[in-house]
Parts: sequence; structure tokens; C-alpha cells
Amino acid sequence: MNTSIPDHPDFPQQEDLIYLNHAAVAPWPERTRQAVHAFADANCHVGARDYPQWLKVEQRLRDRLAWLIGGVNRDEIALLKNTSEGLSVIAQGLRWQPGDQIIISDQEFPSNRIPWQALADQGVEVIEVCLDNDDPEQAVIDAMGERTRLVSLSAVQYGTGLLMNMARIGKACRDRDILFCVDAIQILGALPFDAEAACADFVVADGHKWMLGPEGLALFYCRHELQSRLILRQHGWHMIANAGDYSQTDWQVADNAKRFECGSPNMLGAHALDASLSLLQDTGMEAVEAALQERIQYLIDGLLRHGATLLSPVDEEKRAGIVTFVLPDEAPSDTFQRLKRQGVVCAERGGGIRFSPHFYTAYSVIDRALALL
Repeated sequence: MNTSIPDHPDFPQQEDLIYLNHAAVAPWPERTRQAVHAFADANCHVGARDYPQWLKVEQRLRDRLAWLIGGVNRDEIALLKNTSEGLSVIAQGLRWQPGDQIIISDQEFPSNRIPWQALADQGVEVIEVCLDNDDPEQAVIDAMGERTRLVSLSAVQYGTGLLMNMARIGKACRDRDILFCVDAIQILGALPFDAEAACADFVVADGHKWMLGPEGLALFYCRHELQSRLILRQHGWHMIANAGDYSQTDWQVADNAKRFECGSPNMLGAHALDASLSLLQDTGMEAVEAALQERIQYLIDGLLRHGATLLSPVDEEKRAGIVTFVLPDEAPSDTFQRLKRQGVVCAERGGGIRFSPHFYTAYSVIDRALALL
């Protein structure tokens, strides 16, 4: 057993809980619980008296999110409700022509499939590229053609945990003048990610997985040069310039990513996600990655000793925080129900059982899960 980070005081989980489900919904850190408690207490006793302070927290959250994706300009960050909304803003905001093509993979979660398929009535074709080969990045690049307008891929596939080389694909898109959208929900908070190095035009990710935050608040990154290209389908008081001037009649939309935020912000979610990201920032994403990869290797070694067949990549450069497997002589659905009864919180995904620890997960938790197999 080897770890650079000891059992974490920010996660005082129940002793009978074996939590291996960060790729679905993560537990909150203790500091996040405290932040939400303090926010609720303030609301109860003084209402919105300190709203200017709330706005500072929201601004700090934008700074943390900008840091998390490689230090982009915070004016390129919007706070939306979830990944699906962010992808829909892009899908419904671009001007399409009949015959345009969008490339996705055949392993995408519905959030990164349905918004593009919904453009069929405009004559847009969605191409699903098979990733089950020795060079999935090249398969995506080979699918690009004259009619390709946009490529939208998950940085990490939710079922198998395959980590894609986004910089390689992004460069190919940039060279061909193709827009590149990254669904980053399974990488942000687990591994370092650099939007500019990936040549990403858009990055979208909800905060309730590896970012350790609540459901209902998501990162939406749009390169400044592209913000005016997206047609706005929702309008409201919050997305205009000088939003505090409620009497203006000759309003203009904001000249930054706030143009995508049409109404009142989710201040409760902002306080929670800000606290969660402070933990990742205090730890450092390189340390998070190192600790998580140690745990993933430990988990892989244990699964192989138990005779499991891995459906996830073994090589470190192809994996993130997801390990999916099947056991011999037992259907995944039966394994899942058996583990669930024994206190293991995991998921049935990608044709097998998906374990997803985080950087703080105690090795004893992994040992207990392996013993139950």
C-alpha cells in the first residue's frame, strides 16, 4: 500500500459504507457541508442582507473553475444548471445547414448524444465513431470530412473509463476549422485538464462528480471569440450588460460568458461548489491525480487477483478514475445487487460493474470491496 495522501478528514463517512461511485454522484467534503450550513443559517437569520458577499463567492467560484481547466479567462466561464443545458446551448445556438455533420463516439452518455440528435429536423447528421480499437483518437480524426462542423467527445468515457487524448483530437479539429466541444464531467476534479492545450472551443461539466459538489450547477466554458456566434435562445435580466440597471430599455447582452446566464444565479450551489473546489485547489490537481492513480492501480491489481475481467484500460495514459469489470460465472446485474446489499455504492455501467474511487478514498475501503467479491 502506497499513498501520498492519508485518510482524509474532510470525508468522515460511515464505517459500514463502501463508497466507490464518484463517477455518478460524489459525497460532499466536510467543508462543503459547513459552507451550506452557514449559508442556510445566514438566510434564516438575516436573509439577503449580505448579498454583495454572496457575489464575491460566486466570482471566486468562476476563478476556481477557470483554474481547474488550465487558467482560462474567467470571462469565458458561465455557470449553468447542468451538462445537458450547456450542450444544448451550443447545439441550439449554432447555425446549422442541412447536411452538416457532428461527430461523437459510440460510448457517450446520453447528455452528449441527445442534444445533437435533436438537430435531425434541421438536416444535421450525427456520426458515432467506434472507440473499440487500438487508436480511438485516429478513428475520430479519420471520420472528419468536408461536412463535419463539430466534434463533441467526453474526455473520459463514462462506461469503460477510457481517457481520450483530447489535445490530439483538438489539434486535428483546429487544423480543419472544426469546432471542438469537450464533455469534461468525468475528468474535471480527477485529473488535470487544460482547455487551451486541448484546443477546446467549449468545455461543459456538472459539478456533482469528481468536483465533489452539488447537483444543479455546471461549468460552461466558451472561447471568447465564439461567444457571439451562439444564438441566444433564452433571455432574462441577468444576461445583459449592466444587469443592475433595471430600468434600461436599450439593453445589450453581456460581452462575456454571463450572456448565457439568463436569470437569477444558484447561490446555494455556488457556495457549495466553491467550497468543494477549494479542497481540490488546496490539494493541487497533480497530487489529486497521483493519489487517484495509485488507488486505481491498487484496485486493478486486486481485481485481477480475484479473477475479474477488466473492461477498462489498464495503461495509465488511457485511464482516469473508472474501473469497470465483470466476474466469472456471475452476471453483472447479480454482482451489482449483491454488492449493493453488502453496502457497496457503485454502478452497473458499460456492460459490467463500475468502481470509481477518488483521491481521498481509504485503501481499507477498496480492500473491503475486493473482499466482498
